Amino acid sequence: MRGVLLRDMMLKEGAKVSANFGARPIWEADLIVVVKDGAINEAKTTLDVARHLSEVVAFIELPDRIVAETEKVDSNLLTAINAAARLGVLGSRAKIEPTAEFLAAFEKMTVTATDQNRTVLATAKGDALLGHPLNPVLWLIKDLAATGERLRPGDLLSLGSFARPEPPQSGQTITVRYQGLPSGPLQVSVKFVE
Repeated sequence: MRGVLLRDMMLKEGAKVSANFGARPIWEADLIVVVKDGAINEAKTTLDVARHLSEVVAFIELPDRIVAETEKVDSNLLTAINAAARLGVLGSRAKIEPTAEFLAAFEKMTVTATDQNRTVLATAKGDALLGHPLNPVLWLIKDLAATGERLRPGDLLSLGSFARPEPPQSGQTITVRYQGLPSGPLQVSVKFVE
């Protein structure tokens, strides 16, 4: 399932967001990659994808489930609510290297979400996203092609959640760290307020 995050939905590192930013708000440890050029639309492998990306960006997505817990959620409903896209927080960035070594490190990196007390709330490896963090891009290329759409230079692609989404709590600060990339660790945080 794909949704669209618009420019004004993207917030900067350390943003303060109401814990009640939506009807049923949640946060997700996510990740973004930036499209370098249109040749990405012909990519067939993760290495092909990496050649046409410029950066990886630490990212916390802030979806809004919108519908009641008792509501049966199917693909039609998810499409109608834009895959629950609401907000997101962009953190530190690193250059993507189109090498087998970078791809292996990307797959094995550790993603850890902690709160303001450094309590670990979630942890995952890079392969939690369809076996490799760039596999969602291959899926997206095919899905867009089916409707005659293409990725464009500068597009930010949210890759998906590394762990189970959680509801935010007022006063909570969530920090997500990505460790194991050749360029060093990445990080992003958001503070939830009343």
